[in-house]
Amino acid sequence: MLKDLPGISKKKSLNKALLNKEVQDFILKNRSSNLSKLILKGSPFKDVSIQELAVQIAGLNKSKSKLPIWNLTKNILFPANINLEQTSSEKTAKYKASLVEGKRLIDLTGGFGIDAYFFAEKFNEVIHCELNMELSELAEHNFRVLKAPNVKTNQGDGIEYLKNSEKHFDWIYLDPSRRNDSGGRVFQLSDCTPNPAEYMDLFFEKADHILIKTSPLLDLKAGINELKYVSEIHIVAVNQEVKELLWILNKNSSEKIKVKTIHLQKTITQNFETNFSDSQSDISLSLPLNYLYEPNPAIMKSGMFGELARQTDSDVLHSNSHLFTSKELKIFPGRRFEILDVLPYHKKHLKQRLTLKKANITTRNFPKTATEIRKELKIEDGGDCYLFFTTNLNDKKIVVVCKKISYLKGF
Repeated sequence: MLKDLPGISKKKSLNKALLNKEVQDFILKNRSSNLSKLILKGSPFKDVSIQELAVQIAGLNKSKSKLPIWNLTKNILFPANINLEQTSSEKTAKYKASLVEGKRLIDLTGGFGIDAYFFAEKFNEVIHCELNMELSELAEHNFRVLKAPNVKTNQGDGIEYLKNSEKHFDWIYLDPSRRNDSGGRVFQLSDCTPNPAEYMDLFFEKADHILIKTSPLLDLKAGINELKYVSEIHIVAVNQEVKELLWILNKNSSEKIKVKTIHLQKTITQNFETNFSDSQSDISLSLPLNYLYEPNPAIMKSGMFGELARQTDSDVLHSNSHLFTSKELKIFPGRRFEILDVLPYHKKHLKQRLTLKKANITTRNFPKTATEIRKELKIEDGGDCYLFFTTNLNDKKIVVVCKKISYLKGF
């Protein structure tokens, strides 16, 4: 039922009655309630609708892992679910803030204000522009609650504000909307609002540096061609999923574009850096040795497999498998495994050799899916054994039987 709740309209103003103590107490008391049933009961408050209450309860619950500071701060107000889904997490916002510093930054598409809040820790002044009236008011209210007085909100079009501003900025930050008129997701720059490629002259007239967040689906080469002046690309993954592509633009950028991959996990962060190249160098191939490596999602997005093999002194099982191997255990930006056995893929023989009831199955450059393999071998998901169904350098289908190694073990 939540998906049917009204979103935030551009002209709707923030309902200040949501801040009344009895309303806030009701929201906290019902944070574990079934929202569908709660909505049917209606609102106990004259000035606050049940839909508004449901939005706040849903936002409070969603923010628990994504936005812990907002979740734990009293009197924070949340936007509709679609706005909360699109906002940065605290982890990715903190990472973005680590890339920039100076006296003044403007966030042209401020949204709920997560990024602006963390930018404010690195700048004397942050200007938060947001076209949506209620979202702008929500952000302004939360900045006050969170004690971020150096963030100034501007309700209106960020591009128009920039055109009319006499200020010069150290950084411009832009996270274009990736929704079309019917609410569907888009990822090509030309389909985003605003399209940053159209405003490069304006941006560099008003600022020294540009930071742009785009869809993780955007092709790196396409982004480089459209944005121009790209000096760095940061690919940010969180817990096995690529969340953001970040583009740093500098008018004096060199021909060499840095590609940095960052995999943020609960206890560790994996980093890898190289220069962008759309033509990969020769990669050394090998049959499975003692250890197997699976690159993390940020590496997979980068496509920089040749440089990864060179920097980690490892070989690849097959040019299309993207699984790496070595005799000695390496530090590697991804999952690491000790190889216990290598079996040819023959269905009948595998049933005899693999007497496992549970295993973690991964397929790479293999004609069948993990689901199909589980069904034919009658193996449930889980356990301590890891099976990689893949193709070797001789184009033979194989199964690499492994056990996982802690990232920090031995170092």
